[in-house]
Parts: sequence; C-alpha cells; structure tokens
Amino acid sequence: MFQLPPELVETLAVVIDAGSFDAASRRLHITPSAVSQRIKQLEQIVGRVLVVRARPVRATDAATPLVRYARELALLEQDALATFEQGSSTFSLPLAVNADSLATWFLAPLGRLAARLPVVFDIHRDDQEFTADLLESGAVMGAVTSRSDPVTGCSVSALGAMRYLAVATSEAFERWFADGVTVAALENAPVIDFDRRDDLQARWLMDRGVDPRRPPRHRMPASSEYQAATYMGLGWALLTVEQAADGLEDGSLRLLGGAPMDVPLYWQQWMLRSTLLDDVAREIVAEGQRVLL
Repeated sequence: MFQLPPELVETLAVVIDAGSFDAASRRLHITPSAVSQRIKQLEQIVGRVLVVRARPVRATDAATPLVRYARELALLEQDALATFEQGSSTFSLPLAVNADSLATWFLAPLGRLAARLPVVFDIHRDDQEFTADLLESGAVMGAVTSRSDPVTGCSVSALGAMRYLAVATSEAFERWFADGVTVAALENAPVIDFDRRDDLQARWLMDRGVDPRRPPRHRMPASSEYQAATYMGLGWALLTVEQAADGLEDGSLRLLGGAPMDVPLYWQQWMLRSTLLDDVAREIVAEGQRVLL
C-alpha cells in the first residue's frame, strides 16, 4: 500500500494549472529540476505516467484523481486555517461557467464573496454542455452546467433557465426577411454562432424545419462580441433576454418569431465538507435562482 506525499500531489496540480515545469517552479519557488524530480517520484509511486510533456503539458487520465485529491487537500487546509486565524491565506478556487452566464449574472455573487472571504477565483469558460467535463477531470471544484445528473462525487442544485430570443437588427430584418421569416429566407440569411460547439442556433433552425447546414455562419467566440455583432447587423442570432432587452425596447432589434430557447442551468460542485465551498455555492445558487427563469 503506497502513500501520496502531499507536496508531490500539490506539485502535480500546479504543473497542470501552470502549463509547464518552468512556470510551476516559479509558483512553487523551487527549481524546474526539482519540479521534474517530484513528478517523476510521484509517477514511480503510482506506477503511471501522469504528465504528457507537451506545450502546454497535459494531465493523463491517471493524473485526474490525484489532481482532485490535491485540490481537496488545499481546500481542507484553507478551512482549517480559517478556524484558527483571522487572516488565513487567500485560496484560489477554480470554477467553470458558460460565457452568457459570465457576461450577465455570474460576476455579482463572486464580487460579494470576494468582499468577505479570503478567496480569488480561477474562472474556466466553456459551453454549458461541457463545463461538467472540467468537474470530472478535477480541473474545477464547481461549475454552472446544463447537466442535471450529478457528476460522480458532486452535488447538484437547480439554478433556473436562461431564455434566448431569435433577433436581428431592423435593417438586417428588412434585408433578409422582407417577405417573412420563411425556410428559404433562413437558409440564406447569415447566422451568428458563438463557436463550433454552439448548437443553439442549429436547434432553433431545425425547429423551424430548416437544415442548419445551409445558412452562412459567422462565429464570435466571446459573449460581448457576439452581442455586438448582432447589434451591428452581421446576421441574426439568439441573444439572452437581458442582451436583447435594450434593442427590442428602442426598436433597433426585431424578433424573428418562433418559440424562445430555454436552457436550464445547474450548479454542480464537489461533494466535500468545506465551509468555503458551501459559502460559494449558497451565494451562486441564490443569485441564479433570483435572476433566471
């Protein structure tokens, strides 16, 4: 039965987060050679390759439970220090969130948390359908996700749903939909996707009987730029109710019609007894349930 020295698993997690042995050495205040020796020692203990030596370095599947173990140790240490010290060290908490939540409601609870807790946030942004993968890999401790079934070892709380509306500027509407929002018009009008993994517009098109492969596409992989591209008339898009509100009110945007697209969201986090993690969860879940449908 082997043991896992805490300094070795901590080094593994830092290497994965930093992306290289050199960057990890600066964070740990040891030499790159010492970092390499620690990783080799840990690999010898578990009998598995843990790091793919690439640029950036990547964790192997065998490293996943060890990285998670390192993060759990760090979180438990933070809770213990907070019990005995008024000014415990600041803890870096990795979280995952989808871009539209990050752009609309997610920062408010983080601001309140940072004002009263010794915590900084390491935010990983990904599509809501993929943030749960970051939980499974041990890269983050909590995530906003569209996945309702719990990731192994995680708890789930419903946040609500983000509502999306199909809109275009008045000028774009007159250009492409002067004769109505028909199948033929939708096959020719440019559509704005967030990125290649964003299927929300494709689902809306299929609901209208349109082959989603037909329309020309822009891709804008940032929420603010996505919204700006829509208001500039590059094409039609699905904006959140919050993002479309001003344009619909002043007439610069028009609805294409069709049913809104509602995306249910959930908060998942490691099922670990931690005062800090529980405080974060309460704040985020309360905000989500307040502002989402």
